[in-house]
Parts: sequence; structure tokens; C-alpha cells
Amino acid sequence: MSHQQNSQASYTDPAHAVSLRQLIRSDQLMALRQTVLLSMPVNMLLGVISTFVAWRSGKVSIALIWLACSGLVNVLRILACRIPVERLAAALPFLAARTVGDGDRVTELNLRLHCTLALMSGIVWAGVPLLCAGYTTPETLFYLTCVCGITAGAVTHGFAFARIPICFITPPLLSIIFCLATIETSATRMALAAAVLLYLAALIRGSKVSEGLVSHASALKNEATTAKQALEVAHQDLHRFAQKMQYQAGHDLLTGLLGRAGFMEVAPRMVARQEHALCMMFLDLDGFKVINDAYGHDAGDQVLVEVARRLQASVPETATLARLGGDEFVILYPLAPQAEPPEQLARRLIAAIRQPFARLAHRHIGLSLGITITRSDDINEMLVCSDAAMYEAKRRGRNQFHVFNDDLNAHLQMKRDVERDLADALARRQLEVWFQPIIQHDGRTLDGFEALLRWRHPRHGAIAPPDLIEIAALAGLSEELLRFIIGETGAMIAFLQASGRPDLRVSMNISPREMERISVDELVTEMLKSRQLPARMLEIEITEETALDLQAASQSLVALAMQGVSIAIDDFGVGYSSLGFLRQMRVSRVKIDRSFVTGLTDQTENQALVAAVLQLSGSFGFQVVAEGVESEDDLRTLQALQCHAMQGFYFSRPMPADQARRMVSALAQV
Repeated sequence: MSHQQNSQASYTDPAHAVSLRQLIRSDQLMALRQTVLLSMPVNMLLGVISTFVAWRSGKVSIALIWLACSGLVNVLRILACRIPVERLAAALPFLAARTVGDGDRVTELNLRLHCTLALMSGIVWAGVPLLCAGYTTPETLFYLTCVCGITAGAVTHGFAFARIPICFITPPLLSIIFCLATIETSATRMALAAAVLLYLAALIRGSKVSEGLVSHASALKNEATTAKQALEVAHQDLHRFAQKMQYQAGHDLLTGLLGRAGFMEVAPRMVARQEHALCMMFLDLDGFKVINDAYGHDAGDQVLVEVARRLQASVPETATLARLGGDEFVILYPLAPQAEPPEQLARRLIAAIRQPFARLAHRHIGLSLGITITRSDDINEMLVCSDAAMYEAKRRGRNQFHVFNDDLNAHLQMKRDVERDLADALARRQLEVWFQPIIQHDGRTLDGFEALLRWRHPRHGAIAPPDLIEIAALAGLSEELLRFIIGETGAMIAFLQASGRPDLRVSMNISPREMERISVDELVTEMLKSRQLPARMLEIEITEETALDLQAASQSLVALAMQGVSIAIDDFGVGYSSLGFLRQMRVSRVKIDRSFVTGLTDQTENQALVAAVLQLSGSFGFQVVAEGVESEDDLRTLQALQCHAMQGFYFSRPMPADQARRMVSALAQV
């Protein structure tokens, strides 16, 4: 098997094999065009010399005819090497009958043309016996030398494509063999004919070996070129893939905006080159969760895309807009002298988002914005400040904006200090649970206590319970804090039971975050069992905000109610509790928010609300507790309305556990 065959056989992919063969053929055509041009001067010169010898021997007319034929063919061969291959292929359609395929049509046509011309040239040289009477004249040695020399040269120059030299050498050498073997036969001439035949075979074999070597070298070259091109393509693909990954890492694929990572990469560069103060806006959609729940996440995604489009259309050209995640966006832009004031931009953004969305029918989305203006280069600090301002805006209602100020800064510093110190305070039991009495309808009889979390921070003083719960969640201490409150509540229940007051209840508040993240029912059950306390003496208060998320709250609340723990709704009237929820959660008490109770005597609308709740309590079987009783007039009005129980500063402020125990002991002695 030849080198060419070995090289091509190593490729099992037919398409690749065809492509490689075409490349080899192209290389062969290029090489033979160059070598034919090199051999033509020798061919023509030998033709002239042969004609001269024939003229001297008296063969002038035949020699001139022979020279004319040889010269014509040589001119055609030169033209075939000079004319572009595409033009030749187009001019010779009659040679295309057996072309293999469109891909190598031009190359194959040119190779076939060169083979034809080589054969014609060989036929002309096969006519040399006419010049020397069949190699019998004294000039025979000259002509044999010329023919053998030119055939050897043809093989030497035609190394790239064997068919070219074979077509050229076969006719003249066969004519020599024929003349030597049939004209004036002798042993010497027969031996010479045999030698020429062997010479012909050797030249043919040499031509094929040379072509194989050239094909193998061409295959290796083209394989290397193909491999190099493949590596270049792979490198380009890898580069494009890396760019795509870099884009995806820095951008939000849903909206096309910068993502959190992209913003954190771009923002510091923007800060570094600015000479003016910077404004950062932290944006959060109002009511987006309801959209997802009511219309599905696909609709929610479409809303986010539209929100991003509206924001892009509204922000200044110098601003950087990014989606941090969920329904949170951030805007950063320099406050150059000609820049739009932040308050004005905030109002435009709110107005843009308030416009109806096509897929939301009659629902609307709001926008809360937190704004911070600073020359600081700390992007994380700017995010924290603008986020705090956004939550303050959200606390004030929908479609609001708030600018970060000294009050928020002080509150933020407080939260940081508390978060830093909370774990140590829990470990040292520096936190306390105080208890505020709940009084029955008569205004004197103790009905129970509400447990209230207290901590006096060394620097910031008393920390509000909602702040403590929020900070504990941020610090990952929610469960530890809840265990502490449950433990202190259980200790008070144990004291009441030991004091002969199993009729009293102690209530404790559970925040929405705790109901969502912690198995409250398991913690409560564990405490009651470990202390062997009756479940009826414990009451769990949940806010109406928690009551909205039935899925997060119902499982734990139902489990607690099944054990006998009382369930109460705190701050009733300021949220969205439904009557169905009151029945489903087996609510035993409803606590009317203090905003409806304080100053009740002078507010007829609030009296009507309290009366309506009391009327419902009879139908649904729950008690009503009025919070925020601060005067005797409030007490008398509530007694007139037949309110079941009351709580407020008029009766007692929250007190430490020891003081609450002394109060119970004093009542037992009365």
C-alpha cells in the first residue's frame, strides 16, 4: 500500500477523507504546473537538436513536420501551466464527463488536461523512429540517448503526479521497443529492447513511488494545517465561550441589565473616576409577590422585563442600572452640576412603574426607593445605607422614597452594634423577658401576662423587640433567641402553676420570620414536655402579617392548637386577617390594636369597630383583648362594650419577671 493510501486510510470519516484528497490533488496540480514549466525548455531544445540531426541526415521535411508538432504541443502545455485553473476548467467542459464531484472539479479537469497534453507530447516523441528509419541509421545512438534522457527527465520533473510522466514516457519507449524487436532483429537489438522495457517499468514504478512520497508529504502538511486551523477555531470558540460566560456572570439574563456581580465590578471603576458626589438608589417593587402568586412566575418574569425597560428609559445616560436579584434594582449616577436632582428622578421612576401593566389587568405595582448621597468610595456601605432608606420608605407605604439621613445612620449603627454584641449578650444572659399583666373585664382580676423581650444595650440603651428580632435573623441567631424567650416564658408558667394559679395564661409573640424559618411547634412542645407544663397555660401571639402567609404559619399553628396551646391574633385591625383564618387556626383570642383603643371614649368610629369585633367573638368563640388602655375613661367605655379583657399602662407597665412573681404572690394573699 502506498504512502498516500496509508495516509488516507487513517481517516475513517468519509467527509474528512474527501476533503484531504482534494487538498492533496490541489498540491499535486500546483507542483506539476511548476515542474512542467521547468521541463519545457529542455524538451524544446532537444526537439531542435533532433531536427538538426535529421536535417543533416537528409530528413528535412519529416523533421520539420515533427518539430512543428512537438512545438505546438509544448506551447499548449506552457499555456496550460500559465492560464488560471478556473478559466481552464470553464473552457474545457468536454473533459468533465467523469469528474468525481463539485468540490474537486476544477482540479480534476486541469489534471486531466495535463495528462492529455503529456500523452500528446509522448506520441510526438514516439515518432522519432521516422527520423532514423526505425532506429537503424547511424544516428540511432543519438536518438536513443535523447529519448531515454527526456523520459528520465520527465519522471524527475513529474514526481508530483505519476500519470503525467507515465503518459509522456510510455509512447516513445514502446516505439523504441517495437522498432528494436521487429526491424533488423539481432541478439543485440533484442537485448536492447528488453533493457528499454525494463527501463520503462522502472520509470513507471519510480513515478508512482515519487507520487506516493509527495502525496504523503502533502497529507502531513494539510493535516498539520487542518489541525492548526482546528486549534484556531477551538481557540476562537473558547474565547467566545469565555466572553459569553463573563457576560452571563456579570449580567442578569432575564432583563439584560447588570447583575449583582457585574454591578460590584463596574461601580468601583465608576466611583474612582468621578469628581462629584454620587447618588445611589435602592429600588424594591411593592406587591410583586402577590403578582407571582396570582398570575404565575412567567407573568412575574414578564413584569420584571417591563420594569427593567421602563427604568432604562427613565434613568440618566450617565447612570449605571443593575438588577441585584428578585425585584430589587439599584441605580448609581454622579451628581454633576447639570444632573437631575435625586428627588425629581425618584418621582419620575415611581410614576413610570405606576403605569398599568398589560398582563396584570386591574392590578398595579408600586415602587419604594431608598436614596443615599455620598462621596464615599465604599460601594457596600452605599448599598447598606440606600437599602436602609428603602425599608424606611416601604414602612411609610407604597410608592414612597426616602433619603438616608442622620436618624437612619444612627439606627443603622445601632443595628450593627447590636448584631455584633447579641451573641455574647445571649451567652451571658443579659437579655430579659418582662411581663405585662392582662386584666379581666372587671378591671381588677388578673387574667394572665404577655411576655415581652427586653435588652438594654451598653451604648444604645433599650432596644425595641422588633429590631432585636430582625437583627437576630440577620445574625443567624433567631432560633437561639426564640429558645431563650420560650425558656423564660416556660419558667413563668412553672411559677404560676406552683403558685396555684393554673387558670392564668402567659402569651408570647412569634414574628413572621420565626414562623417561616423555625419549627416553632417543635421548640414549644420540647419546652412543655421537659418542664411538664400544661399547654393551656401558654398562648402564642402572631401578628396579622404572619396570618397573611397561611402556608408558612398554618402547619405550626395547627400543631400547637391540637396540643391545647392558645392562639391569639395580635394588632388586630391594622392588617388583613380573614374570618376564615380565625376559624382555620382555632384562634382563641383577638387583641385589638392600641391605635383603636387609646382615647376610645372620644372616637365613635373606633367604638363601632370594637363593638363589631365583640359581636363576632360570640359567633366564632374567641375572646377579645383591648390593648393600649391608658385612662379610666377607656376602661369604662370598654366595660360598657362588654370587652372580655384589657391591657395597658393604666393597669401596669411591663415589669421584670421577679416583680411579676411578687405581684402574683401578693394577689394570692389578698
